Amino acid sequence: MSRKIRWGILSPAAIGLKKVIPGMQLSELCDIAAIASRDLGRAQAAAKQLGIRKAYGSYEELLADADIDAIYNPLPNDLHVSWSIKAANAGKHVLCEKPIALSADEAKQLIAARDRTGVKMCEAFMVRTHPQWMLAREIVQSGQLGRITSIASFFSYFNRDPNNIRNSTAQGGGALMDIGCYPITQTRYLLGEEPMQVIAMLDRDPDFGTDRCSSAMMQFPSAQATFTCGTQVVPYQRMIVFGTTSRLEIQIPFNAPPGHACKLFVDSGQELTGAAAITTEAAPCDQYTLQGDHFSRAILDGTEVAVSLEDALNNMAVIDALFRSAKSGHWESPTI
Repeated sequence: MSRKIRWGILSPAAIGLKKVIPGMQLSELCDIAAIASRDLGRAQAAAKQLGIRKAYGSYEELLADADIDAIYNPLPNDLHVSWSIKAANAGKHVLCEKPIALSADEAKQLIAARDRTGVKMCEAFMVRTHPQWMLAREIVQSGQLGRITSIASFFSYFNRDPNNIRNSTAQGGGALMDIGCYPITQTRYLLGEEPMQVIAMLDRDPDFGTDRCSSAMMQFPSAQATFTCGTQVVPYQRMIVFGTTSRLEIQIPFNAPPGHACKLFVDSGQELTGAAAITTEAAPCDQYTLQGDHFSRAILDGTEVAVSLEDALNNMAVIDALFRSAKSGHWESPTI
């Protein structure tokens, strides 16, 4: 490779400062060159904290920087589409946090912008480049579990801060948008299929109006899937794939800790205590480093991104259908 991709960060969002930027700074192909905020002081403080060379007091200044090749967009959900399009119009490649839009119709605007400008765009589902998921998909597709019949997932944390964007309906907060998108996208990834119909139950916070505990069923051509996600539930996550002969359990499916091996269990069910389970480990890694490397390589080599906008559109269509189902009380089919 002749050079690294020079990255600009749109906003000193917590996920960027704590996880994504430090991970990308370990990358072989990422040069975190600039960060922007609507408050220059915040941008300068973040730049000093993380050793970033440039700090800008507006997003527009960052997009105008000719030395920046790609943008990481960790803005609130309601700003993902507008600023990703502005970045594309400025000739910058875009890695945008999930969910990439507030609806499937919004996601279509990104596809149009990508096709018009020719830049790379990718939804930042860091799980897609983690080795444990490649291993999980290999196990599922190998037939080791028998015929896959169902997938069950759970993902939760507790946050009732009224100032947190995850508790703001106007900014696209709530459990389904923030973390429910993970079991949806990874179930689709494992099965290699799109759900035909879905149904959902949403419990909304009486003060915020956001869904604080959401459960869903998804009917795929070959299997069934369920998940529950919650923003006011004890922190927990797990994903289990059930086959006719064995099951696969992913211990920490979504927030895989850097520096720790990730465990996957294949269990034939011969012992209900789990004594018959076979443990497989994915080597320690930082999934944000891998995500940054993968997207940078896609830019440099002209290869495919980890999560295409077409994939993101399909995920948003499922989320749209789940929200419709919660209102109608009936099964709904994702449409794009």
